[in-house]
Amino acid sequence: MKRKRNAASVNSRLVRRPIQRMFPLFLLPMTAAFCIGFVWPFLQGLFLSFTKFKTTSKWTWVGASNYLKAFQDDSFMYSFGYTALFAFVSLVIINVLAFAVAYALTQKIRGANLFRTVFFMPNLIGGIVLGYIWSMIFDGILSYYNTSIIMNTTWGFWGLIILVCWQQIGYMMIIYIAGLQAVPEDMLEAAKIDGANGWQSLFKITIPNVMPSITICTFLSLTNGFKLFDQNLALTGGQPFIINPDGTALHTTEMLALNIYNTFYGQNVNSRGVAQAKAVLFFILVASIGLIQLRATRNKEVQQ
Repeated sequence: MKRKRNAASVNSRLVRRPIQRMFPLFLLPMTAAFCIGFVWPFLQGLFLSFTKFKTTSKWTWVGASNYLKAFQDDSFMYSFGYTALFAFVSLVIINVLAFAVAYALTQKIRGANLFRTVFFMPNLIGGIVLGYIWSMIFDGILSYYNTSIIMNTTWGFWGLIILVCWQQIGYMMIIYIAGLQAVPEDMLEAAKIDGANGWQSLFKITIPNVMPSITICTFLSLTNGFKLFDQNLALTGGQPFIINPDGTALHTTEMLALNIYNTFYGQNVNSRGVAQAKAVLFFILVASIGLIQLRATRNKEVQQ
């Protein structure tokens, strides 16, 4: 009498062995693209940050002097503080509003799918296009006050906040909706039976169970706030500017990415090494803040 074979084990061997033999073939294109598109440019940029160069093939080793010049650059330190403030404010507003909208759209209201589409659509528009569109909107409004978005630092800051929030709230809303739909119904029903009101259920049950979504949205909004470039370039271009006592111009709405761009493509071609050093510091800053935030919020996640 023949022994019956386990169908699961047969299928497992038939499926896994070809994959195990062929996975290097499928992995190779992705690995090559990653190395060509990220690893090599990153290593080359790291090397050039220690040099003085006009082109990548013509360089002179200068050591850590580029990093010293970066820290001594008042515009770079100002952009860091300005960017940190922007990232914090946009982080709070985006996540609070996105969670509120997601919570409202998961309460079985009529037309919820239509509202989700409408809120998500701004995320499909490119940052440069949004910057120019909102620039015309703001200038049209501010014309009644005889000013412009590029003539007032305060208006420039809040203009960037409005633009970024309008663009990103819909995307974060989708992530929060996925988290809210994963909250166990039996826990909510048990809390209701025990006499918990809506606010108690929200803060004691819903939010702790949505912490994985909060972790993702916080990470995305925080890193996006620090990396913001195209919206800043299109909306304000870093203006207005003030003249320092040493005669240099300080752009009052210039964020870190735009400061690096202006340093690299400025009139002084000898500052490209300094711009590259700023870019390396920028990478270390964003990566460190992102990792610290991920560790802090993941420790508060509830294991279901």
